[in-house]
Amino acid sequence: MKSKRNVKKAITLILALVVAITAAGCAAKEAAQSEGEGQKKVTLMLHFKSATLDPHNDFISVRAGVTETLVKLDENLKLQGWLATKWEAVNDTTWTFTIRDGVTFHDGSKLDAAAAKASLERGLKVSKRLTGLKIASMEADGQTLTITTSEPNPALPSELVNPYASIVNVAAEQTMGTEAFNNAPVGTGPFKVKSFTPNIEIQLERYDDYWDGAAKLDEAVIKFNEDANVRALALQSGEADIAWSLPAESIEVINKEEGMHVESEASLRVHFILYNQQKPYMQDLKVRLALNHLLNRESAAQDVMLGNATAANGPFNDKLPFGSDAPVVKLDIEEAKKLLEEAGFAMGADGKMAKDGKPLTLELITYGARPELPLIAQLLQSDATKAGVTIQIKSVEDVDNYLVDNQDWDLATYSNLTAPRGDGGYFLNSAFMPGGALNPGKIDIPELNEAIEKLNRENDADQRNELTKQAAAIVDKEVPHSYAVFPNLITGVNERIVNWKLGREEYYILNHTMDVK
Repeated sequence: MKSKRNVKKAITLILALVVAITAAGCAAKEAAQSEGEGQKKVTLMLHFKSATLDPHNDFISVRAGVTETLVKLDENLKLQGWLATKWEAVNDTTWTFTIRDGVTFHDGSKLDAAAAKASLERGLKVSKRLTGLKIASMEADGQTLTITTSEPNPALPSELVNPYASIVNVAAEQTMGTEAFNNAPVGTGPFKVKSFTPNIEIQLERYDDYWDGAAKLDEAVIKFNEDANVRALALQSGEADIAWSLPAESIEVINKEEGMHVESEASLRVHFILYNQQKPYMQDLKVRLALNHLLNRESAAQDVMLGNATAANGPFNDKLPFGSDAPVVKLDIEEAKKLLEEAGFAMGADGKMAKDGKPLTLELITYGARPELPLIAQLLQSDATKAGVTIQIKSVEDVDNYLVDNQDWDLATYSNLTAPRGDGGYFLNSAFMPGGALNPGKIDIPELNEAIEKLNRENDADQRNELTKQAAAIVDKEVPHSYAVFPNLITGVNERIVNWKLGREEYYILNHTMDVK
């Protein structure tokens, strides 16, 4: 109960802060609305900073409506053409994509197959996030792009949804220079970059010659702030029209505000604990299983996220066709102790587990951009103490680079879209295969590798779902991660925004149909 009291206390303090300055926020909101009256301009506040707009190393450019990909997802998470109008598999390793005619880059130059080829070649060269494409070579002929893969890759169209596969005008980079280009990439989207201050904001303006019709908005601003309470207050004050990833405890307060509301929708994301298998303790399955029993998923869903999440039973939401039907692992302190004893630890007189005279002390990395993750870390820390495990929490700002650049961490709170393209292959390849872009813990499980490679060769959708379930069952057995909750997307919206819908894929935010009253 102490863990729940600590979490509730933290939530209460945050809520008190929000309520305390709501009055000041209302005054600022009225001033902001008066100043912006009649202008076709919106401001969004996002939770992750972007130090670059290079679309092959940060997907903010797709979110900002600056760049587009050959293939995208519709609102039902089905593949649809974007900069490509159609595609066809010629054989197991050869695909043809028809590039949309009549599309221009922001500098007025025409998009054709040669430009798309040059952009993908740039992405393969500068990004570690496009390994799933498995491209061996490409040929361009007018508006026809032929892609040959190094091995059968039936998921290639789905992989091209990846925002890191954005299409940009590489010729413009050669003229502008890489630094200038990365601050203002020349894409095909409805908005072009007016100015960019790294990690602070992007100012955007409408691209009048956008191929699908000019945007309704004249301008847009994207601001970055990793403090969830600041984002909530920015929405209340009128500084932001849309505020991303709000704390669950702010929902009730914001919904009472006139002219705004919070959308809390089931996402394709999972919050989880990532284990660093470069560390000896984390290489022991018994230790990982013990920690798995110390994660109170129900409390994370109900006490931390106030019901805006469901307890997770694996990497994929159980409502997906390839979701697991395994039961949710329950908090079990005694089972955790038993597993640790089987791993060679013994409970000392001080109430701490130790082996060879060394207490079991672990470092857990967390970050505040997703406000619930530090609270989940505290919940795990409190319950681990009851089993004699000491967890030291360290909060960092840039979690992705920290986990890659440092070896001293044992576990980390993390969050990923596990089925952003309506398919589990992306996450399985990225998070578990050696060298995967989402595998900083160096997970390498031969049985799992073999299952994923089999999935990668399969084209039939039903068979892919079944193979994904089989891979998830291996993950469940080997516990390279401990899955906590399937969180809702919690986004605050000013009701002056019209013709805009929150997408579960989290890729497409600014678009040409968004408007204001």
